[in-house]
Amino acid sequence: MKKLAVYPGSFDPITNGHLDIIERAAALFDEVIVAILNNSAKKSLFTNEERKAQIAPLIKKFKNVKVDFFDGLLVDYMKKTKANACIRGLRAVTDLEYEFTLANINKKLSPKMETIFFMPSEKNTYLSSSVVKEVYQFGGELKDCVPSNIDKALKKKFKK
Repeated sequence: MKKLAVYPGSFDPITNGHLDIIERAAALFDEVIVAILNNSAKKSLFTNEERKAQIAPLIKKFKNVKVDFFDGLLVDYMKKTKANACIRGLRAVTDLEYEFTLANINKKLSPKMETIFFMPSEKNTYLSSSVVKEVYQFGGELKDCVPSNIDKALKKKFKK
């Protein structure tokens, strides 16, 4: 049976922390889908199409990783794609309660669904898309935390 994992998230924008998890997941699974969530509750900086265009060149080196969109329940998307596992990142203790709750709800909705947690590498422990956006919004930059195409896109978005 093919081992297929879904790595869901807003990826608004994708960071080096996300890419670290994608690389490690790609080594463990036959296929990984980076699934961009269309979250109507969140106001995104980048459109779904922009995020897909940003992510596509970054995952080209992985022959078993692709990018897609979804909305609605993750369990429905996983059933549709026949995914075996959901990949989630745990940066710090503060993520644990939220992620644990989501994993348990998803398991209740779909008992066959497994959630696999990845710890970030040390340099990415406190890195988040929200922090990255805030730094760039106020004229800072985090070139060592985001790929160069994301650095350029953020500078363009927040150009005063």
